[in-house]
Parts: sequence; structure tokens; C-alpha cells
Amino acid sequence: MRMVDIIEKKRDGMELSTEEIQFFINGYTNGDIPDYQASALMMAIYFQGMNERERTDLTMAMVDSGDKVDLSKIDGIKVDKHSTGGVGDTTTLVLGPLVASVGVPVAKMSGRGLGHTGGTIDKLESISGFHVEISNDEFIRLVNENKMAVVGQSGNLTPADKKLYALRDVTATVPSIPLIASSIMSKKIAAGADCIVLDVKTGSGAFMKTLEEARELAQAMVRIGNRIGRNTIAIISDMNQPLGLAIGNALEVKEAIDTLKGEGPKDLTELCLSLGSQMVYLAKKADSIEEARNMLIESIRSGRALEKFKTFITSQGGDASVVDHPEKLPQAKYRFDLTAEEDGWIAAMDAEKIGVAAMLLGAGRATKESFIDLSVGIVLRKKIGDKVTKGESILTIHSNREKIDDVKQLLKESIIQSKEKIEPVKLIHDIINE
Repeated sequence: MRMVDIIEKKRDGMELSTEEIQFFINGYTNGDIPDYQASALMMAIYFQGMNERERTDLTMAMVDSGDKVDLSKIDGIKVDKHSTGGVGDTTTLVLGPLVASVGVPVAKMSGRGLGHTGGTIDKLESISGFHVEISNDEFIRLVNENKMAVVGQSGNLTPADKKLYALRDVTATVPSIPLIASSIMSKKIAAGADCIVLDVKTGSGAFMKTLEEARELAQAMVRIGNRIGRNTIAIISDMNQPLGLAIGNALEVKEAIDTLKGEGPKDLTELCLSLGSQMVYLAKKADSIEEARNMLIESIRSGRALEKFKTFITSQGGDASVVDHPEKLPQAKYRFDLTAEEDGWIAAMDAEKIGVAAMLLGAGRATKESFIDLSVGIVLRKKIGDKVTKGESILTIHSNREKIDDVKQLLKESIIQSKEKIEPVKLIHDIINE
């Protein structure tokens, strides 16, 4: 089998066999196939696409390229959640303790952030003493005892995907549905979950800018998951503005605590209930989505979800008193308000620019080596559709530097007002299942 023949076959729009896909992934992972041939195949796939069987074979070849997590010693049906990324996306911090509080095991592998704000691990490390460096045996023990634990990602999960993603990033082949879908699903399948709930973002702050693109990606991932035997469902949610109100690590932890108390932003609460209901239903803890949702609402109302969060923090070395005393979380030195220049309504928000503004403050990483300031970020006071009066605060900037003209200018550009009344943005656009 020759790599040049595989490239030629896909270039001409033909279907690759399972063996050809495995040959490519194995060869590229091992270093036998050079970058220039892998780049050529990525570009051929970008233009010619892949059918459902090819996408599934590509996914499984990447899964088989490295380690796989064995969660079989954890009792119950394990359901994983994955978000395609956004700004102010605090769902994991809320969903974990929320679904664990009704008996669904949450065995979560998370990473650090690269971009707008930190990843789940960065956010959790805002809590004094919290750590994710635990052994596999300890990880399994904590999930069985507490129904929840978070561990850092293994260094050798899907090495083929890591190599291919780095290559796609510099060859203009990132925005390809088959390549995105197989990349995401290979990591989720290698992580060992029985079922997968996907939160596919669409809008200005999302990778998929249009609803059509998001729907195509969601359908591709759901079909891959179900074809492999992992019950998979996707919710398409809006990212034309940040989710919730907080953007920044410690600020998002506080918002997660508020949400678990039943006092969080409406959109964050609604998305967590929607995603959580699917997770509880797939884990067979409820006979219907409606019953699952009612279970989660009752868990928030009774305080069980909040207590589960405290137990989770304590079990991984963190100071759980931050739940009752969030002022113990890292605090920025300065606060600045961005105010409305005239009366009207918030008509649009560029979520991506707001995320970049938070990164400029230090809330995210421009490169892997960048230092994250856990205390800084932005808290929105208004969202799309809200009425504002001249001089009223639209958002508050939390900063550790006094001069932030660059941040203020970017935030001004990211928010558009209207003199006419604007309707709020629809949060959930579609649910994709088979």
C-alpha cells in the first residue's frame, strides 16, 4: 500500500477503505508518513469530504493510536459531556455536581485552556488547594464514592489527533466537518464514557459561525458516536453572546456556585438543565427527559447539588469553604465599569471580541506558555435584548493593571446598541439525536 495512491484516490473523490485509513493513521503516528503527504490528504479530505463510514473509521483509527481509559470499574452508566467551546462556558462546573447529585457518575478528564479563558482545570485551581494530579485508582475510587472526580488529561490519548490537529492548524484545513468530528469524537471515545452529550455552539463566539454549519457538525458527531455504539446526542446552543455573565476563571467559579444555589444567570441555568437532563436520561436514572429535568431542579432547590460540589472540592484537596465564602477566591485589584453612552437596547455582542478582551487582561493563554491570572475577567451587567439608560453599567472589568485602554476599546467595539427594542437571543436552537 502506498500513501501516494491513497492521496490520489481521495483527491479524485473516491471512498477510502478501512485498511487505507488505518494505514495512514498508523504510518503518520509512527513517523513513517511525512508531513507533506499527510497535508496533501488533509486538503483532499477538506475538498472531497468523507462519508459516514469513512468518518467512523478515521475516528476509531485515531482512538486506537494511543491509550484508552478503562472506566469499567466505575459503577453505573458513565455519561460524558463535551462543548465545542465558547466564551463564559461554565457548564462543566455546574453540570458535574448537579448530575452527580442524582446518582450519575461523572468521571471527567479535563484540560487547561488555550485562548479566551482557562479550561476547567484552570478554573478549579482558583480554589485553594484543589488538585487534579491523582492516580487512576484514586480517580475511580472517588467516582464510586462521591459520583464525581476530575483528572488531568493523559499524555498519550489519541496521539494521532494531536499530530494531525497541529498539522491542520498550519495548512488551512481546520474547518472540515469530517476532520473536526473525528477529532472531537476520538478524544471522547478514548476517554471511556458509555454515552456522550455534545454541546455544539453556534454564533459569533463559536467555531461554527452559522446554524447550518453547527447542525452539520452535530449530525456528523452523533452518527459517529452511535455507529460505534456510544449513545450520543447533541444540543446546538447559541454563542452570539457569552454564556452567563462571568468571563474569567475565579469569576466563573463564583457564577457556578450561584447557579448551584439556584441564583445563577437564566441562560446558564437553562443550558445546564437541558444538557443535564439528557445526561440523566442516557444514564437511565429517569424514564423521560421531563422527569430528569425535574430531578435536577429539585436537587438545586434542596441544596443537594451544592453539597455535592463541596464534597467534590474537599475530596480533591480544595478549600470547600469558598462555596459559602466566595470572597476567598482570587480577587483582582481594580474594577472598572463600561457604561452606556445613550439610552436604548443591547442589540448585539461580539462574543469572540469579549473573550479576547478577557485574555488581554490575563484570563486566558495566547500560547501554551502564557501565565493565567485566575482573578481577572469581565462580568456582564446586560445581555442582548436588555434595556439600558445613559451612564448605566453594561459590564464590569476586573483587572490587576490600572491602564486598560486596549481592553476598554475592544469591549466598546464588541457591543452594539439600538434605539429600537430588541428581542432576546434564542438559547437552544436544536437537539440532534437518532
